[in-house]
Amino acid sequence: MKKKILSAVSSIIRSVFLIAVCLLAFVVLSSRVSGGEPTISGYQVKTVLSGSMEPTFQTGSIISIKLGNSSSYKKGDIITFRVDEKLITHRILDVKQANGQVSYKTKGDNNDGPDLWTVSSQDVVGKYTNYTIPYVGYAMNYANSKAGSALLLIVPGILLIISALRSIFGAIKQLEVKKAL
Repeated sequence: MKKKILSAVSSIIRSVFLIAVCLLAFVVLSSRVSGGEPTISGYQVKTVLSGSMEPTFQTGSIISIKLGNSSSYKKGDIITFRVDEKLITHRILDVKQANGQVSYKTKGDNNDGPDLWTVSSQDVVGKYTNYTIPYVGYAMNYANSKAGSALLLIVPGILLIISALRSIFGAIKQLEVKKAL
């Protein structure tokens, strides 16, 4: 009885691991094919690369943002925006309007002072949705590397081969037992 329970738990753990690896491979490969970040129904997942927004979210976390460069964001909203081809996620300190254009003064929660730049509404990529998963960003960054991408292709293949071989040898063993009877 104990052996059956252990076998079932082991099988569940292997299945969950295989599904997680396949899902991660899908996300990474789809983002490479599309030439950018994976987008699902107007939402994107971003990796937190610095501690500028701690404790709101930690370095190495992934966050979800709702896409859209809107001029309707308000003070206190957390937005992701482009500065010199880099993406930054900071909190809005002030909203300014001039000549029909909206711009934002931003600051990282963990930074001493406001950012040196002003963000125009055209540079805003989206708004933080308050959805964060800690530490997953480290795995996503590794998965986006060449070694990580290769590993995501090789590991599921090896696991599938091992599973197939176990099934084949199990079937052969059952046939031998039936022949012996």
